[in-house]
Amino acid sequence: MSEPATAALPETETANAGERRRRGGGRGGERTRPGAGHSYLNLVNSLKPTELLSEDALEAIHETSLTVLEEIGMDIILPEARERMKAAGADVSEGSDRVRFDRGLIMEMIASVPSHFTLHARNPRRNVEIGGNNLVFAQVASAPFVADREGGRRAGNRKDFRKLLKLAQSYDVVHLTGGYPVEPVDIHASIRHLDCLSDLAKLTDKAFHVYSLGKQRNLDGLEIARIARGISAEQMEREPSLFTVINSSSPLRLDGPMLQGIIEMSSRNQVVIMTPFTLAGAMAPVTIAGALVQQNAEALCGIAFTQMVRKGAPVIYGGFTSNVDMKTGAPAFGTPEYMKAVIAGGQLARRYGFPYRTSNTNAGNTLDAQSAYESAMSLWAVTHGGGNFVMHAAGWTEGGLTASFEKFILDVDMLQMVAEFLKPLDVSPDALALDAVREVGPGGHYFGTAHTLARYETAFYSPILSDWRNFETWTEAGQPTTYDHANRIFKEVLARYERPAMDPAIEEELDAFVARRKEEGGVATDF
Repeated sequence: MSEPATAALPETETANAGERRRRGGGRGGERTRPGAGHSYLNLVNSLKPTELLSEDALEAIHETSLTVLEEIGMDIILPEARERMKAAGADVSEGSDRVRFDRGLIMEMIASVPSHFTLHARNPRRNVEIGGNNLVFAQVASAPFVADREGGRRAGNRKDFRKLLKLAQSYDVVHLTGGYPVEPVDIHASIRHLDCLSDLAKLTDKAFHVYSLGKQRNLDGLEIARIARGISAEQMEREPSLFTVINSSSPLRLDGPMLQGIIEMSSRNQVVIMTPFTLAGAMAPVTIAGALVQQNAEALCGIAFTQMVRKGAPVIYGGFTSNVDMKTGAPAFGTPEYMKAVIAGGQLARRYGFPYRTSNTNAGNTLDAQSAYESAMSLWAVTHGGGNFVMHAAGWTEGGLTASFEKFILDVDMLQMVAEFLKPLDVSPDALALDAVREVGPGGHYFGTAHTLARYETAFYSPILSDWRNFETWTEAGQPTTYDHANRIFKEVLARYERPAMDPAIEEELDAFVARRKEEGGVATDF
C-alpha cells in the first residue's frame, strides 16, 4: 500500500521563479493524483554486496571463531541439548555446562543448512523467499514501551499492540510482523502468547514469529500457525510457516529456553534465526573484529545445533553486533561501527552459504534527525551488506525500547525508497527516450511530450512524508513538520484498515484452541 501520489503534472508553460513562487502548491501540497500502486512484495536486491573484509581478513575471523569453539567452548544450559551435542561428537565436560566443538564437527554440521527456502503465510501472496538476493522486512519487535505524540511514551498494551499489527498489515513493504511490536503487559503472562498470536493470525495474513520462552509457548505457536493456514501438521512440516529468534546470552552461552526453542522448531522444520547479541565493549570485545569473532562463534554453535536436531532444518545467520557508549554503557546504533559489523556479518554469512538476518536500528528517543539518520545508515549497511531478513525494519526507537507510531511511518517511507532504489535501471530503447529527445530538441521542455504524458503518474517515487511545497505555501499551511505528517498519516491508515478475510471455520477452530488453552491455564509463571 502506498500513500496517494503527489500533485498534478507541472505547468507546461514556461514560468519564471517569481511566478512559480506566487502560484504556490507543488509537490507535497494537497495530494490529489491517484498513487502509482507500486507493489513491494518479493523484493530482490540487485546490488553487488560490499566486501569490507579482504579474503584473508574474512578467513582470520572464521578460523579464530572455530578456535574459540574448540578451546573455550560454550556454556549450554540445557541437559537435553548437551546430550544431543555429545551424541553428535561434541566434547561435553562432565559436571558442568561447558561444551567444546571440534572445528571439523562444526563445518560438517553447518554443511546441511539450506541456502534458500520459502516461509509460508496464510495468504500465499504473502509468502516470502529467504536467501539469495531476496530481501524481506519485518516490523519492530519486542519493545516494552509504545509512543505517539498525543499519548507519549507508555507501557505496552493490547490496544496499541493491535494498532501496530494493523499498520503492518497495511503496507506490503512490511513483509512480516516479527515478534510482538510492543509487549502488551495488560495481558497476563500465562496467556499473553495465546491472545497475541491469535491477533497476529487474524489481524494480518503475513507470516509471524513465536517467542522461544519455554516449550509450551513454542507448541502453542506452532498449533496457531497451523490452524491459521488451514493445513495438516504434515504439510506444515513440509512448508515452514513460523519463525523464532534465538539469542545467545553473550558472551558464549545458550540458555535453556533458547535451546528448547531450537529443539521444538528445528525438529518440525520451522525457521530459526540464530542471533548473538554482541555489543562491543559490553558483552563482546571492544574491537569490532573481536566482537565479530564472538558473534560468529556463537552463531555457528547455534546453527550447528539446529542441524544436530534435524539436518536440513531452515536457519538464518543473525548479526546484531554494535557498540556501546563507553562513557555510559548505553547501546549505540546506526554508528559506523554498526555499519562495518553488518557488512562484515554479511560476508561471513555468504562464506557459509547462509541466509543473513540484520536490523534497522537507531538510538533516537523520538522521531527526530538522529532517529532518521541512524536508521538511514543502518539501511545503507543492510542493503550493501546483502541482508536477506531485516528485523525491526519499521517503528524502532530508543534502541529498541519503544515502538513509535510516527517512526513506523517514516521507516515505511524509507523502506519503500530502498525498494525503489534497488529496482534495476530501465535502459530499454523506450526508456532511453531518443524519440522524445528528437521531438523536443535544443531549448525545449518535456512537460507536454507524449513520452512524459504516458509516464508522469508513475515516473518517480512519491514519498509518504516529504513536503515539497515552497516556503510561502508551507508557511500558510502552518509549517507542518515530518512529525506532524507522520502523526496524521498513521491515523488515516488505521482508519482505512480492513481486516484480511479468514475462513469462518478456521477462525472458529482458532478461537476454540485459544479458549481451551486458557482454560488449561496457559503456561506457568512466577506470578
